[in-house]
Amino acid sequence: MDEYTTRRRRKLFLIAPFALAAVIAFTFFGGWIVMLLWNWLAPALFGWRTITFWQAWGMLALCRILFGGFRLFEGRRHWGGGGMRVRLVDRMADRISERFETMTPEERERFRQRMRERGWQPPASASAAQPPKSEI
Repeated sequence: MDEYTTRRRRKLFLIAPFALAAVIAFTFFGGWIVMLLWNWLAPALFGWRTITFWQAWGMLALCRILFGGFRLFEGRRHWGGGGMRVRLVDRMADRISERFETMTPEERERFRQRMRERGWQPPASASAAQPPKSEI
């Protein structure tokens, strides 16, 4: 395992608990906001009864299912916007191509070899587009 992978894993190990705590906090904060808004507006406007925190949290989850679906990292959404995964993949592709352009031919071949060792296969169109030099 190289130093880069070790640093990434250590960073992920340190950040993961904070990220999980933030997700939980925002989820509970969202339920609390829904409960406050419902209990402030619904009884006064429509004469409906007040709700508990867990009922508000359940309504929030139900609205997410009905209107938002479970698209955590889906690609393009149906209204044309890009999802988080699309942005991340585009950004990674841009960074890789920028680095690739500055590499020497030896560095490029070493990069390709390391990628092949990790299971990457070049696209079929790339190998078909350039016939071997012996056939030219």
